Amino acid sequence: MRKVAEAVVKPEPGKTKISIRLDNTVLEHFRRLVDRAGGGNYQTLINDALLEHVHRRATLDVVRAVVREELAPYDALRKLKGKMAWQGDIKSWRRRRP
Repeated sequence: MRKVAEAVVKPEPGKTKISIRLDNTVLEHFRRLVDRAGGGNYQTLINDALLEHVHRRATLDVVRAVVREELAPYDALRKLKGKMAWQGDIKSWRRRRP
């Protein structure tokens, strides 16, 4: 018996072939996008959407970290002022009493 050669498509560098289960709604959405565009690959669109999410998420995490770093001194100052106001009130009250 002779072996039948199967067509093998090598993945692009940096890509891995996987099997994944997606909601039918997700597949229908991306297939419709491809149909409206007049052709293309819905898998590429799904990959692009996932990459965009990853990059947006990474950017958001960086922005949050920078904002936290920049606001940290103000938070410490606010806490210090809160303590100083409390101590100041006590001192003022004590000075007014005979």
